[in-house]
Amino acid sequence: MASEIEVKYAVPDRTALDQALAARGIELSAPVHQDDQAYAPGAWSFGDPRVGVTFVRLRTQGGRCTFTTKTPVANVLACREYETPVADREQMHHAIIAMGYRPTVRVVKQRRTAQVGRYALCVDEIEGVGAFLEVECVADTDDMTGVQAELASWVEGLGAPVQRTGATYDEVVQVAAATA
Repeated sequence: MASEIEVKYAVPDRTALDQALAARGIELSAPVHQDDQAYAPGAWSFGDPRVGVTFVRLRTQGGRCTFTTKTPVANVLACREYETPVADREQMHHAIIAMGYRPTVRVVKQRRTAQVGRYALCVDEIEGVGAFLEVECVADTDDMTGVQAELASWVEGLGAPVQRTGATYDEVVQVAAATA
């Protein structure tokens, strides 16, 4: 079974990151707007362990909605993932709640992407939080942390001033909201 494995970095200087990417011939796409609603099981609370717990997301991008489940395996950035298009976001929202999930946070961002070999790069500007770089790949492996080390090494090779985080976007948004 394939898994989505990623590393994530706060980006204090977008210009420096853009220059580091350009120096390697990496061109980012035009920005797209993503509106994500995250959901957690009803009995789960922020701060509880996440590994082995399935979380849900509804994402709207370009007028299309996608339903995604993510189950952290090695850590919160190494997940088994299932994804499918949804015709009606509002009806799916009610179905998710009927399945015992509750909305947690909304993550709204502008995303620019690039593909470098088997790596997908996302540079995200998250409303109310700031800029982040995600580098991910889909792999069929039990060594998820090994893949994360490979991804981290690639990012370090960029020479851009970035700060690695082990947090998900819903965690980052939750913390920002709590300190605002």
